[in-house]
Amino acid sequence: MGDGKLVDVPFRKSSFSIYLVACVEVGVRDGLIRVRDSKDRDGGELTFNAGEWDAFVRGVKAGEFDL
Repeated sequence: MGDGKLVDVPFRKSSFSIYLVACVEVGVRDGLIRVRDSKDRDGGELTFNAGEWDAFVRGVKAGEFDL
């Protein structure tokens, strides 16, 4: 949806983040889901609406992004 930033979005680190290798933080504000790299917090954010986020989560669970 975009890569802008919102002010004061409370982020939380994924419990699946492993050491300093794959660290992701997610924040929710005004119905938008924001995702960023916890090692590079100023490097930009991805923004999803609820439908986009649900489709992404379903894809992850279905293995669509497995390498």
